[in-house]
Amino acid sequence: MKSVSRISVVGLGYIGLPTAAVFADRGVEVVGVDVSAHVVERINAGEPHIVEPNLGALLRRVVEAGKLRASQTVEPADAFIIAVPTPFQDVEGHHWPDLSYVEQASRAVAKVLKEGDLVILESTSPVGTTERMCTWMSEERPDLTFPTQRGELSDVRVAHCPERVLPGRILDEVVNNARVIGGITRKCAQQALQLYKIICEGECRPTNARTAELAKLAENAYRDVNIAYANELSVICDKLKINVWELIKLANLHPRVNILRPGPGVGGHCIAVDPWFIVDSAPDESRLISAARAVNDGKPEFVCAKVREKAQHLKEPVIACLGLSYKKDVDDLRESPAVHIVANLAREKVGKLLVVEPHVNKLPRELEELGLELTDFDAALDQANLVVLLVDHMGFLYVDRDLLKDKFVIDTVGVW
Repeated sequence: MKSVSRISVVGLGYIGLPTAAVFADRGVEVVGVDVSAHVVERINAGEPHIVEPNLGALLRRVVEAGKLRASQTVEPADAFIIAVPTPFQDVEGHHWPDLSYVEQASRAVAKVLKEGDLVILESTSPVGTTERMCTWMSEERPDLTFPTQRGELSDVRVAHCPERVLPGRILDEVVNNARVIGGITRKCAQQALQLYKIICEGECRPTNARTAELAKLAENAYRDVNIAYANELSVICDKLKINVWELIKLANLHPRVNILRPGPGVGGHCIAVDPWFIVDSAPDESRLISAARAVNDGKPEFVCAKVREKAQHLKEPVIACLGLSYKKDVDDLRESPAVHIVANLAREKVGKLLVVEPHVNKLPRELEELGLELTDFDAALDQANLVVLLVDHMGFLYVDRDLLKDKFVIDTVGVW
């Protein structure tokens, strides 16, 4: 493999920015690319636009050292890492993978490619996406050959290395987690492997691109199925008047049982999205995965029904909705069930809503358009007669029980 003196990371979000910063911290020149002028400006000032522990200090260090800078346009490099969103579109109940961001990034990268370059897709994607990238790039650059055309003799190497990190622990996990390196060909995988060895201390396991694509989807579908089991148990327990939290503790005394904790649904850009990519690719064969998605997607409405039920007993319901992020102690609202719950309650005019989310400075547009505003935690508890705990942020855990004794309380995460 030729030496890599410059890496381009396309997409500077929750995955791309930490990845770019870690590579830069290892002494590699990194050019980050993002379509947002605001994001580029913030990064070049050494200020992250996302919340992630220790990222601010790392970013300032590598920007000041001249190892990382951001741009709105793709520039020539030796290796390109594409880390752009891969959402889905819900069309009449069918969830279509939206690969438009991947296609746009691939075509932009293609314009500056040269012989010997390496292109890696980190975005979680349906099986076959890495091969489609080769097609998109070849359309832009007919003067170059790609591994789907000439195999090991191609001018450009292409691979898929899915991110496998947890928000809140990204800087640690991008270095220490095992990585799956899926090449279109064996040499593609080996070249990508050498690149990741610059930063990765965990095991790097080479395979083919299609297997790597499905491996990431399978990981998140596995978690989705297990969460669905816990969520379904919580609904069953509610019907049978059984405390689900006690039930799970007792069941987990069995040495080979580990039931997860139920919640208000499933959110985030991975678990709530990736299983649909499998269903789209093999709808008749993914019945369990489809059923799990239905269970988890149905949990927010279950929570809304519980709120409506309690609100009926109040002359003027004032409802404190605690938490909007998809998991505790992060600012990430993507696919968050808490956001869906609050939005539905607002549309239904169940009562006055006091929305508390300490990790964001403003509400998402969907909630602002419904006339909602952020409320201080203490003020919300003081004013509310119905409290709904949607996210188990650390700041919510230690509450004076006397403040809750005369209120209806719905704890969707089982920490109160």
